[in-house]
Amino acid sequence: MAYDRELADRIRALVAPEDGFREQAMFGGLAFLVGGNMAVVASGEGGLMVRMPREECEALIDDVRVHPMTMGSREMRGWLRVDTEAVRSPDELERWVARGVSFARSLPAKARGRR
Repeated sequence: MAYDRELADRIRALVAPEDGFREQAMFGGLAFLVGGNMAVVASGEGGLMVRMPREECEALIDDVRVHPMTMGSREMRGWLRVDTEAVRSPDELERWVARGVSFARSLPAKARGRR
């Protein structure tokens, strides 16, 4: 499944004003980076992948609209999968994107091209 281009456009509108913003295709979706750090991804499986402090993730998981992020059988600590239904409204999307951007901003900036 390809990522939702409309959702990606909505995310872009929120993240593009950030200094050091760029986007990159990855994980079958479109990742939005701030300062070289991934903040949020328009997922190829629908919805978002949001990067957050590990200690904040557990409290936000409801197993209905917000789930732990997994790749294969491995849980990706510090990432949440947020279903499309949880980001339908502009306010909901803005809250999730802000969480990811805030966390990305808290990390040391990476030089472009560095992996």
